[in-house]
Amino acid sequence: MNPLPNEWAIKPRADACAVTKRAFAPGEYFFTLLFHDANGYRREDLSEEAWRNRNENIQPFSFWKTRYEPLPETPEPLAKENAEQLFRRLIASESPPENACYVLAAMLERKRVLKQIKTENSEKGRILIYEHGATGDVFIVPDPGLRLDQLESVQNEVAQLLRSAA
Repeated sequence: MNPLPNEWAIKPRADACAVTKRAFAPGEYFFTLLFHDANGYRREDLSEEAWRNRNENIQPFSFWKTRYEPLPETPEPLAKENAEQLFRRLIASESPPENACYVLAAMLERKRVLKQIKTENSEKGRILIYEHGATGDVFIVPDPGLRLDQLESVQNEVAQLLRSAA
């Protein structure tokens, strides 16, 4: 039997014991148990105490002991302020690059900085109207109607603008 792709979607390591709900301390050993049930694989991370007190009649598909180390804080690959500052600078320029402004607006919408409040049609095409969540500033961004074969060049254009802005 081949597992379906969604069966392999196993949740990441927990920061606390699934039974006691106590947070793991850095350097503490804990047990990871994988169970296979009707919904696929289910993961449980147990402290050593919960491991000792578990019902041994319920056997996991697999288990192992490991040491807990908190994940290092990773900086956001692109700080919101950098993308927002670049977007504001480009949108205010005399001839804003439509593709880059569109992609940056979409990025900021995904980060919940901007909210698309309306779409209008004009003789030049579709216009997206965004509102800044914190300040209430309104931005009008033309939809360039990007095609799939244009995405790579637009990504390169935005990446170059972001590198030069950093």
